[in-house]
Amino acid sequence: MNVNLYGTQGKWVMVDLGLTFADPGYPGVELILPDLSFIEERAEDLLGVVLTHGHEDHIGAIPYLAADLGVPLYATRFTAALIQGKLDEEGIADKVTLNVIENEGSFQLGPFGFTYVPLAHSIPEGNALLIDTPHGRIFHTGDWKIDEEPLLGQPSTAAELTAIGDKGVLALVCDSTNVFNEEASGSEADVRKGLDEVIAACKARVLVTTFASNAARLQTLGEVAQDTGRKLCVAGRSLDRIIRVAKASGYLQHFPPLIDVDEAMSLPPREVMIIATGGQGEARAALSRIAFDNHPIKLSAGDTVVFSSKQIPGNEIAIGRIQNALAAKRIDMVTDRQAEVHVSGHPGRPELRAMYEWIRPEIILPVHGELRHMAEQARFAKGLGVPHGIVQSNGTVVRLAPDGPAAIGHERVGRLVLDGDVILPADGSTMNERRRTGLYGYIGVTIALDGKGQLRGEPSLQLQGVPVEEDREDFLADACEAAAGAVAKAGKGGARNGGDEAKLKEAVRLAVRRRATAWTGKKPVVEVAIIRI
Repeated sequence: MNVNLYGTQGKWVMVDLGLTFADPGYPGVELILPDLSFIEERAEDLLGVVLTHGHEDHIGAIPYLAADLGVPLYATRFTAALIQGKLDEEGIADKVTLNVIENEGSFQLGPFGFTYVPLAHSIPEGNALLIDTPHGRIFHTGDWKIDEEPLLGQPSTAAELTAIGDKGVLALVCDSTNVFNEEASGSEADVRKGLDEVIAACKARVLVTTFASNAARLQTLGEVAQDTGRKLCVAGRSLDRIIRVAKASGYLQHFPPLIDVDEAMSLPPREVMIIATGGQGEARAALSRIAFDNHPIKLSAGDTVVFSSKQIPGNEIAIGRIQNALAAKRIDMVTDRQAEVHVSGHPGRPELRAMYEWIRPEIILPVHGELRHMAEQARFAKGLGVPHGIVQSNGTVVRLAPDGPAAIGHERVGRLVLDGDVILPADGSTMNERRRTGLYGYIGVTIALDGKGQLRGEPSLQLQGVPVEEDREDFLADACEAAAGAVAKAGKGGARNGGDEAKLKEAVRLAVRRRATAWTGKKPVVEVAIIRI
């Protein structure tokens, strides 16, 4: 969920505007957005949003938040095409100005000068940003790696990066994701060799799952299909979109023709290779639907699923669920633990070392990783001669120059959730109520009172998620008795005025909840309604 702000001379620019995906702590929610309150309060001084590349954690929040910011966006052609599709889908293309910058192009935003610097990554047009400011130059890497044999695009050479360093760089703002990896990430060319070997050995149908946005991997898989004599089928709308945008932007020009699902299922299994979304366990993605027989593509015993992607921390349970379903069908599986079927798009320690040598910054500012990754990169860079470093957390205000680096303040940051069509605070009342209901259950109590405040009939209770199961009827009787007792204890004044009625509701609520706690050990959410007769 990358959002970076740079400020000088009273003006601000934003680099990237991404989202992240929800975990079970956000019931009913799939997407989490950044809370931009800090810059929204200074919107008149925000000059624009500059995008490094097209991954969801860098551009995904644009269709939900960019229109409210009211500033232009800047991106290279492929990234801009992905953004344009999002704006069109959301129906706000006429409300957001999207500027397309040529590869290696430059432009000015107030006191900031921007130059796109191509770097290898797992999506076309991964870019660093060279940001000129009155106080020095910033090299903001975005997501990157070193690939000696890239399949798509031409990343900057060592000589070109050295030339940037020769002119002086104040701060290197650098990807920390793989800082603990002692080896370099590896080349896409190595993945092709590994996939060739794995798929050539398969005697039946093969399905490969990978990140849809990894167009370089799609190019590799297209070549592997040709190498192994298999026709190619794609399953997943995001794959269709990436292929369409990549071709329109000049990539995947030699991608093999695709067959549809019906043809894929009618051909001999040995002649088919399927590319599908869902390698991270996404419930609605193609692989999950295939694994649970909810998709036109069918796999059977002896078929092979290749996971050509890294397992993202936090997705282990979801991925395991799918792999168990595949195992139950006696489907073979290959991951990056068994063969070289994936390389990362982020730099290991050898690549970080090379970047320090080329750029030679005065300051290292680690980003993109957990705190332990960023702290380790600061330590690693210091050991390799980078003079200064600082480790920040979300919301830290860092002065890079003059007299930097220094943490000079901390601003409130937070998360928003996209709940259906509504954007809400992640820690607001709606989400807190939903969590409490999910954790503890819910009891609705309805009582009827006559004009004298006397109970008429028995209280009515409705339960949701309260763990009484076979004891339900006994519990209901006990809880009704508790509610009636609370009304009797309140006396005739219980319905005579609003203040007394509020007290009565609270007395009934507490009485029922105490009985629920005695029966279950939990404290469910209890709401009380009073009907006047």
